[in-house]
Amino acid sequence: MLCLASACLAASGCTHAGAPAPPAGRFHFVNVAAASGIDRITWAGRPGKEHLLDSAGTGAAFLDYDRDGRLDVYLVNGWRLEASAPGAPAREGSRLAERGRHALYRGLPDGTFRDVTGEARVAGEGHWGSGVAVADYDADGWPDLLITGFGPNVLYRNRGDGTFENVAGRLGIEAPGWNTGAAFFDAEGDGDLDLYVASYIACTLDEVLAARATLDWKGLEKVALGPFGLKGAPDHYFRSEGGRRFVDATSEAGLQDRGLAYGFAVRAADFDDDGDLDLYVANDSDPNYLYRNEGNGTFREVGVWSGCALDANGAAQASMGVAIGDAAGDGALDIFTTNFSQDFSTFYRGLGGGFFDDASEETGIGPATFLPMSWGAAFADFDNDSDLDLVVASGHIYPQIDGHPEVLGTFRQRNLLLENRAGRFVDVTAEAGPGFEAVQSSRGLAVGDYDNDGDVDILITNLDAPPDLLRNERGNAGSWLEVACEIPGGAAIPIGTAVTVAAGGRTQRRDIASGDSYVSSHDPRPHFGLGDAATADTVDVRWPDGSHTVQRGVAARRLITMRKGS
Repeated sequence: MLCLASACLAASGCTHAGAPAPPAGRFHFVNVAAASGIDRITWAGRPGKEHLLDSAGTGAAFLDYDRDGRLDVYLVNGWRLEASAPGAPAREGSRLAERGRHALYRGLPDGTFRDVTGEARVAGEGHWGSGVAVADYDADGWPDLLITGFGPNVLYRNRGDGTFENVAGRLGIEAPGWNTGAAFFDAEGDGDLDLYVASYIACTLDEVLAARATLDWKGLEKVALGPFGLKGAPDHYFRSEGGRRFVDATSEAGLQDRGLAYGFAVRAADFDDDGDLDLYVANDSDPNYLYRNEGNGTFREVGVWSGCALDANGAAQASMGVAIGDAAGDGALDIFTTNFSQDFSTFYRGLGGGFFDDASEETGIGPATFLPMSWGAAFADFDNDSDLDLVVASGHIYPQIDGHPEVLGTFRQRNLLLENRAGRFVDVTAEAGPGFEAVQSSRGLAVGDYDNDGDVDILITNLDAPPDLLRNERGNAGSWLEVACEIPGGAAIPIGTAVTVAAGGRTQRRDIASGDSYVSSHDPRPHFGLGDAATADTVDVRWPDGSHTVQRGVAARRLITMRKGS
């Protein structure tokens, strides 16, 4: 049975009341963060970024923490440091000026947000934050928040009354260190959500505070040292025992980070389409990992021979973020990793069966991403034409390069929007509206339909600046369908669920995940652009246990709810 959670929310495709219609074109985004009430500055260490922790930045999430049908926003924050005086001895170090507070913004009916951080008790416990993964880890019907960072992990359990409590210590997942990307997923097929947490480098707070720019960058400037020359920190895998506690099962599960790679982004998905969830880890300057699920709760690392660990020349790249989706439209999941400046970000085309090849050059993605330094990313159908476009957050890590823009580029950069045109991606940033005109050093990125108007909006975090909330003002000119998936009496977000929609002669697939992009989390409601189709021929939901719920002849331009067992 299909339940219509909402009828046509914005069938006319008009903009917000009183706003003038944007000029003609396929894309038009406007930054409405300040006007919507989202104004928290996300701090990132010292202005000079003398340590890599200063420049790594933070993530963000779209979620519906109060289950009112409107997306809320969570922003992770870092610390603000005061730089050491010029010529001061290293032992004096930098000083802590401010512990940035994370922020939870509740979505309101008029499209604005209210800061509820204090009353919800989710300010971050004073830690230097990094990323956020959203999941209902205990399957009580309310989405919870895992916050990684420099220090112990924080797991905010949603109490269902608008407040949260930190249960990370009680559940055994604090794992102090510099933790980055994370993903909840059911590794064993037992119905419990397990947890993988990536880590970057092993360092102490004293080392961070004492850091100086000592690396000779292209003979022009001294910049922050690393990551080569610094010791990588091991990743962690925690197996859930009924959601009541977690046990470190990293070695037992075959997920030991043997190379001590510099881990950033994490994404769980069924890459070989065999019915269980595999795990991809984007590593900075080291080969990326693809852990294939062996179906018995153990994994085998197969990144190199599966074709998604290195570039086409066999070289490891400096990967930061990841985006997953069937961008080629052939039924196989593709992998996109964001990389350092003056290097292609890489599009690994899925060949089926868990194999990939580097198609960055032929798709146009490589040349379009060569110059900027890329971080968060997402595949989404921003113009509702039935294929996946690509958005990429950009920004360098070295402010010192601003003295040599003709050689090294600039610290603040424009984010990128790449339109999918029959499998080739074209840079349309310059014609995507004022939301893509600003320059920042951006990091985390999440996508979702925050205003429930049928098109996908974009949330981006920036170093030492407020975030961007890019409202999509033209996407809903095309037909669309959004699917909320529910398991009665189960988890609020059915992670591992895959939704397939057939409409207008095309078949599209989306999956529901926890943790994505660069240390961020997306809207858990799969969105499908349908082009000119007024009806979806079929909507097929494959639940985590392998069962299916199917509906046929589904009217478009609406949010629907598919419930397991109905």
